[in-house]
Amino acid sequence: MDDGVVQRVFEEGGRDYFQQQPSTSSSSPSILQSLPVHASFDHGYYLLVKSIQELREKKGGIVTVGIGGPSGSGKTSLAEKLASVIGCTLISMENYRVGVDEGNDLDSIDFDALVQNLQDLTEGKDTLIPMFDYQQKNRIGSKVIKGASSGVVIVDGTYALDARLRSLLDIRVAVVGGVHFSLISKVQYDIGDSCSLDSLIDSIFPLFRKHIEPDLHHAQIRINNRFVSSFREAIYKLKCRSEAPGACSISAFQGNEAQTDNFIEMYLRPPSATEEARINDWIKMRQSGIRYYLSIGDQRIVDKNFIIRPKAEFEVGRMTLGGLLDLGYSVVASYKRASTYVVYGNLSVSFETIDTLDETFMVLRGTNRKTVGAEALRMGINGPWITKSYLEMVLEKKGVPRLNTPPLFPNTPTTSNQESVIAAPRPIRTNPNLVMKLEDLSQPWTRSPTKSKMEPVLATWHFISSDPSHAGSSVIGSSSFRDTVKLVPMPDSYDFDRGLLLSVQAIQALLENKGLPVIVGIGGPSGSGKTSLAHKMANIVGCEVVSLESYFKSEQVKDFKYDDFSSLDLSLLSKNISDIRNGRRTKVPIFDLETGARSGFKELEVSEDCGVIIFEGVYALHPEIRKSLDLWIAVVGGVHSHLISRVQRDKSRMGCFMSQNDIMMTVFPMFQQHIEPHLVHAHLKIRNDFDPVLSPESSLFVLKSNKQVAYQDILKILDPAKFCSSAQNFIDMYLRLPGIPTNGQLTESDCIRVRICEGRFALLIREPLREGNFIIQPKVDFDISISTVAGLLNLGYQAVAYIEASAFIYQDGKILIEVDHLQDAPSPYLQIKGVDKEAVAAAGSTLKLDGSYTTKSYLQIILEKLPAVERSSSGIHTQQAARLQELVDFIQSQGSSSSSESSQCREVSPVEGIIEDMQSRIKRLERWQMINTVLWTFLMSALVGYSLYQRKRQ
Repeated sequence: MDDGVVQRVFEEGGRDYFQQQPSTSSSSPSILQSLPVHASFDHGYYLLVKSIQELREKKGGIVTVGIGGPSGSGKTSLAEKLASVIGCTLISMENYRVGVDEGNDLDSIDFDALVQNLQDLTEGKDTLIPMFDYQQKNRIGSKVIKGASSGVVIVDGTYALDARLRSLLDIRVAVVGGVHFSLISKVQYDIGDSCSLDSLIDSIFPLFRKHIEPDLHHAQIRINNRFVSSFREAIYKLKCRSEAPGACSISAFQGNEAQTDNFIEMYLRPPSATEEARINDWIKMRQSGIRYYLSIGDQRIVDKNFIIRPKAEFEVGRMTLGGLLDLGYSVVASYKRASTYVVYGNLSVSFETIDTLDETFMVLRGTNRKTVGAEALRMGINGPWITKSYLEMVLEKKGVPRLNTPPLFPNTPTTSNQESVIAAPRPIRTNPNLVMKLEDLSQPWTRSPTKSKMEPVLATWHFISSDPSHAGSSVIGSSSFRDTVKLVPMPDSYDFDRGLLLSVQAIQALLENKGLPVIVGIGGPSGSGKTSLAHKMANIVGCEVVSLESYFKSEQVKDFKYDDFSSLDLSLLSKNISDIRNGRRTKVPIFDLETGARSGFKELEVSEDCGVIIFEGVYALHPEIRKSLDLWIAVVGGVHSHLISRVQRDKSRMGCFMSQNDIMMTVFPMFQQHIEPHLVHAHLKIRNDFDPVLSPESSLFVLKSNKQVAYQDILKILDPAKFCSSAQNFIDMYLRLPGIPTNGQLTESDCIRVRICEGRFALLIREPLREGNFIIQPKVDFDISISTVAGLLNLGYQAVAYIEASAFIYQDGKILIEVDHLQDAPSPYLQIKGVDKEAVAAAGSTLKLDGSYTTKSYLQIILEKLPAVERSSSGIHTQQAARLQELVDFIQSQGSSSSSESSQCREVSPVEGIIEDMQSRIKRLERWQMINTVLWTFLMSALVGYSLYQRKRQ
């Protein structure tokens, strides 16, 4: 890396607490002492939260943070995510505009006013910050910010790291990537090598290299945001003409204030594109007042009556539009859209007038497909629904020709050998290094696209026939055709977001070209994210997901051998797939992991309404299974790769290094030999780099208290129409490498937590964030095999703590209340959980828990209450130590056994007898809990019924 850049990193230290006043504490080093770093969005967010918390604890006054970066990089998204977790004052530099011509121009920002506001806040004074209105295009007033209440102040803007502000900032964060890098990659792909990277950047981001990039080198935390758009949290739309029968007017929504908005939408065709309308290759620009928003390609999914789009949109400067036009892009279509809309909850209804079409459309939007459909029925609207975009309708009116679907088969002869057709490159591996050194980057980190060449925004699926006699056949509906036509594998691997889109498009292509049913298999190692992908696909196309875990044989899973192919009832699985393929109803098994036995069957039928079924599991792409499937999807990464990274980190702290391959051979012993070879053949390969432990996208807000609350009060705050309850037992085991430096006591951050619950093993690799009264943790657990736990023990991890507990769980879909009874705690703990922070806080206040919250982990609570005389050498109760050793012995005996070992004639060992005795005790406790739950549920139902009866009488 250039020495001048390194020098700039350490110049102008500003208000850095640890540069001015090095820590003399004997505790672990400050997180800021290891900066600057270059991190992913999720990891950078996590580091930023921890840095703010540390500074706030160790220094007086407020903590000031500047988040800078180019337009579309994701800095505003980061600032908003941060503000949702940390109570803070968020200052947008866009409110300091003094002109409207170009928001990225230095001269358009009132730095004097911003500096004065920051100085006031750092001195504890109240201050007035300006408010800018984009519709009126001028400053409309100001608002007061209380200095005493501003514990953290975040400045978000393109020039947030400008030299005039740096001396007032404690933490400086640079965000690059997002649509900024994606647009550069897209333009490089479109225009070829005719323009250098520097010239290209100067064309579409003319102010970047001169006025923005130099400031980013002063950042302590440097984030490369690879995220562009995602269908993880999609928007579902139903659209019809406003004069359609049964359409309602906005006046029907009494109590909801109508709002108006006006846009100009324009579409830019690449200079290399032909005259035909290939809209997937176009760039969309939307102008709203003085703001410009950009999206690359027509990123949407049409499924039946629904239009499904990613939620994210990205703001860019006006100069970007001019730069694209100078590079040869041409405006193919444009129109004005006037919208009047109301928002109620997670739904909105709008009336949109398109000037070019001279028509008005009603659009119902929401984040849940079923909710949007139900609302349309409630409003009495039954179509006719329109699934074409406004662009498509405009092009049809203008008579612009459209390309047909690509030819089904190439003209060249093809081989009839299926395996040779779908041969693919080596298996995909994700990079377990979550933080990269600056010198590891091939190009300057501030302006390097993630790829020098970018594949088309939306790749096209192609088909090929394994029977040469059908090459070029047009008899699409024939049975023989369906049996021989195959998807051509994608040559590259894709990230989770693009992979999700391509998966749905592959299903739609199969339905169109082969007909129903379409049977999908999603395979990959434990914890890779295949289950999450399957359910997100099912939410979009509206289909069933069947887990291969439903086909476990009872005699095998008694040994926790979930990664063993022989544990599957392959004959029943083959029968179910055969029934589905032939249009017959079939009964798929239901397996109870807690009891380790099959508990029944459920009927499944693929119909015209949903001609798709998804099978997901570790061995979904095994040759014996995939030969009966239409679409093969492989997923790697997720917890699978993050666990490898965690082990490497722990080993390095001890002064030794282990390669990724060595760790995989030990922690995932079945993967390379029995799972990975099948993934090579997948039609679609997905790298899941998403870290749900760190990401703000999957945060669950938790309040914990040991204050006693009556069950009646708990039930009162939950929606009786959606109420459900359950009982659960779990064991938490904490693993730690001996020799890792600590401050003398066992802490959760030094351990990997393994939770055993309902016959499953789940990992928590990194402790959750804690802010104020809240614990912020991931929404889901991450299942692993017993062989993974045994592998960690074989790598030298030691079981250092053990917690046994039982829980009552009450929920209504929005709030979950869990009452945990810890074996060694005198009173139960109550946890309120939800994705809405305000709703969780309101529930806690209703239960009168304010002032009683704790953010301590159960491990910390147990250790603090344990008398020193009753502790073992490892710091836990001596009786617990004995139970823990029994559990460790059992895990090692089962996890280390051969996968081919038969368990039918196995004798019960003394250790297993102890485990079975422990499970028997838990069963007895659970029966008592279930009786208690049923009684309370019955009482609650009676109270609700009586209340409704009284209301009717009144």
